Amino acid sequence: MVKTVTEATNQKSLSIDEMDAIDIVSLMLEEDRHIQEGIQKSLTAIAESVELIVDKWQHDARVFVVGAGTSGRIGVLDAVELGPTFSIDPDRWIAFVAGGKNAMWEPLEQHEDSASDIVQELQSCNFNENDVLIAISASGTTPYSLAALTYAKEKQASSISISCNHQTMSSELSDVAIELIVGPEVIRGSTRLKAGTAQKIAINMISTATMIKLGKVYQNEMVDMQLINHKLVKRAETMLMQLTTLNEEEAKALMNETNNDVKLSLIISKTGCTIQEANNYLIRANNHVKKAIQLYETNQRNSENK
Repeated sequence: MVKTVTEATNQKSLSIDEMDAIDIVSLMLEEDRHIQEGIQKSLTAIAESVELIVDKWQHDARVFVVGAGTSGRIGVLDAVELGPTFSIDPDRWIAFVAGGKNAMWEPLEQHEDSASDIVQELQSCNFNENDVLIAISASGTTPYSLAALTYAKEKQASSISISCNHQTMSSELSDVAIELIVGPEVIRGSTRLKAGTAQKIAINMISTATMIKLGKVYQNEMVDMQLINHKLVKRAETMLMQLTTLNEEEAKALMNETNNDVKLSLIISKTGCTIQEANNYLIRANNHVKKAIQLYETNQRNSENK
């Protein structure tokens, strides 16, 4: 029988119910150091997940993230922030939590055993072989997540699992298995703690690295964010000034000219080309600003050498 780390007893916290507050939080901090160790050992699998999604995404794939309880809520939290941060269509990166939307606010953990629910959800979205499934489950044995992975295999879709135990059923069913071994929780079985934090880090890494590889970032700036309020418009203008030689008035004028398109504004300010030319370079570069600028520079050199 495979040893279940997430249900093991943490010997260091056996007297936690007798500790002062400072000793409790100090112990928790000490235990949290195992999170980085678990992530470190899983970096290769996390990177493989990114490459898999990027490849499928370029062929119009959608990403579905599923989980129950804390794991499901973590998946939803990450997914809903990708739209405003990177301007992706909400129908491209979709998260389901067992029990539905109410489970984000209410304790509906009983739905983690509802294997049929997630299959129906995926069917309603016409989940198919072109898509990618990410199943998050601390134990790696949650029926809700296992049903999703089984359905993905039946549909010949790509799948990734994130769990916190060794050699889990989730790992067996997935194309890429991420096993974040962070040790027993200070409260036995309370995977909202170290396991939950590790899962949050892993899904953040996967989604963020995917967006970077898809050209949603220039240097370390969010050049594809949705400018939906005054603060974000101001951030975009400041970004443009920091990355170019433009002053505030020039940055505002260029942003107005491009209809607040940060990518086009950057390319124009860096190259001096027209909006149409900037757009053409961006298309040829698969929406990567840096690659678009490099294409322009290459064309300029070739023209000069003729």
